[in-house]
Amino acid sequence: MGIPEPQLETWSHQGAVATSKATHESIRNALNSYEWADSVKFNVYLQGSYKNSTNIRGDSDVDVVVQSNTTFRGDTSALPENEKNLYETVYSDATYLWKDFRADVLRALRAYYEASAVSEGNKAVKVVRGSNRLPADVVICLQYRKYLRFHSTSDQQYVEGIVFHTLRENRRVINFPKLHYDNSVKKNSGTNDWYKPTVRVFKNVRTYLIDHNVITKDLAPSYFLECLIYNVPDEKFGSNYQDTFCNAVNWLVGVDFDGFTCQNEQLLLFGNAPEQWSIDNAKRLVQKSIELWNNW
Repeated sequence: MGIPEPQLETWSHQGAVATSKATHESIRNALNSYEWADSVKFNVYLQGSYKNSTNIRGDSDVDVVVQSNTTFRGDTSALPENEKNLYETVYSDATYLWKDFRADVLRALRAYYEASAVSEGNKAVKVVRGSNRLPADVVICLQYRKYLRFHSTSDQQYVEGIVFHTLRENRRVINFPKLHYDNSVKKNSGTNDWYKPTVRVFKNVRTYLIDHNVITKDLAPSYFLECLIYNVPDEKFGSNYQDTFCNAVNWLVGVDFDGFTCQNEQLLLFGNAPEQWSIDNAKRLVQKSIELWNNW
């Protein structure tokens, strides 16, 4: 029989939406109330499951990006030598650095909320829950540009991402949250709106396995799980949730994980870097999901 269709359908539902929007607006208001230098330009936007509409009931922390556009970090490694040289002549070294922007954002948040409500994590600044908002992980970053072409400031092409450093190790982290979102929209459209509900089904399966002590909480973080399902071919989605679940796990059992990308399609999902997942952990999650189906 497997997991009943009504149960899977229930697991496909999205979690709270209004409180994530209120949290985003609260962070934006906090930053807008700060007296910034005229030269500082930044964007504030959601990322993660709340942005991608893949959040489930019980999700709490809202991921908010605060991205400086005053300063950017350019990656010209893919450019031919003449374009690299031209880039170097056009752009000079920045004077307003990531650490300066981070310090200003911290001051803005602590001035708006109480200092005790804001703490520094290794990758994000934590803002505690308020009366009308969820707890937030605020990622403070610079714009990142992965250059594909540079002929001039009016004739250039790059992939936009974000870059920041970890607090403890001072390790550079690069990600592409806007591409992550754009690709989720395309995937959902390509699967006739089955992709995002299916991600929510698998997230609830993971939660069920954690709650019943089958897997540990750190085995399958939400971001990695979403990227895993993103790699499942579009034709495996649709008809009903039982067929979609079985099609997905059966495909995942037989596939080679080595070439899987994150949803942004710029970074590999599996590897040894701290921002990558373990193939063994992914295989364990798939196997335990199959066992859950078989023993329901």
